[in-house]
Amino acid sequence: MKIKEITRQFRRDFVAIFVCENCQSEIKLSGYDDRNFHDNVIPAMVCQSCGKSRKDLGIVPEKTPTKYPEGLQI
Repeated sequence: MKIKEITRQFRRDFVAIFVCENCQSEIKLSGYDDRNFHDNVIPAMVCQSCGKSRKDLGIVPEKTPTKYPEGLQI
């Protein structure tokens, strides 16, 4: 899964539309805008339609920028 569009964000909490790179299905989920979420949680997300994750597909995660620098307390 990868982020297609962030629809709402308050500080580091956000709601986004995620899209599966395998079957192109979309789902709206909440997340947390930090390096751990982008680097570890998103690549491990399993699609509810096809059951695949980025790790299963062998896709190298892209470096998604965060809105705020790492370590900044908001």
